[in-house]
Amino acid sequence: MLACPIPHVLLPTGAAMPQLGFGTYKVDPEVTFDVVSQAIELGYRHIDTAQMYANEAQVGQAWEQSGLSRDQVFLTSKLNNGNHQPERARDSFAQTLDDLRTDYVDLFLIHWPLPSLYDGDLMMPWRVLEEFFDQGRARAIGVSNFQPDHLKVLFNHAEIQPMVSQVEAHPYLPNNAVRDMARHAGMVTQAWSPLARGRAAHDPLLASIGEKYGASASQVALRWATMRGDVVFPKSLSVQRQQENFMIFDYELSEQDMESISALDEGEAGRTGSHPDTMNRL
Repeated sequence: MLACPIPHVLLPTGAAMPQLGFGTYKVDPEVTFDVVSQAIELGYRHIDTAQMYANEAQVGQAWEQSGLSRDQVFLTSKLNNGNHQPERARDSFAQTLDDLRTDYVDLFLIHWPLPSLYDGDLMMPWRVLEEFFDQGRARAIGVSNFQPDHLKVLFNHAEIQPMVSQVEAHPYLPNNAVRDMARHAGMVTQAWSPLARGRAAHDPLLASIGEKYGASASQVALRWATMRGDVVFPKSLSVQRQQENFMIFDYELSEQDMESISALDEGEAGRTGSHPDTMNRL
């Protein structure tokens, strides 16, 4: 297979977001610069990081030294759980911009809703993200790991509606209720852990389907996600895997194959990360 140009999805602002990105969750800061630099060299133009990952500075260094202009790289980061109060949000966001070596991020998200912390006040951090958007320092704003009840709060009270919903989503946890609500609200869905933390790579059904297209099981899982309209950002320290993940847009899965993959849904049993209703760690 040959690598095809990465398609883009349009944000509510009209800005284009690459549908395939590169994730940096649990990428050690000591190797982040080299790993992200390699991904950029291969053609990745969407990098996902977060204050929580403690590697924003290395991501910033990598894109800055890539030789690309700022408008050629889509940078996403997220507000850490201990920074929901307005002043901490403002201070930490300023540090994020410094670390990323930029005066704006393309997308900034609330990382977790933390429903039993901060008196469950979801609007407190959201109002500050609205400030960042109005100031032009965040070109788009959204949320990560928000459940339908959390989204409803924002829909009912936000002056600027959320533009992106980032959630765990893969064949074993399609997360359709959240995705459907986001879609009806005009939001873009980003799927984190699109390979279910490596499980998809060893799935016999995905491997069998992949044989028809000359694709690996992982490539099939990513193609399924992108054909559903999700933005994905798989992570790999391996150059070979980075290349493999990049080469998913030169074929389309049949409707039958899409349905077969969707039937792998295990509901909550398929979740690999924390549940947003109970995850309250600072």
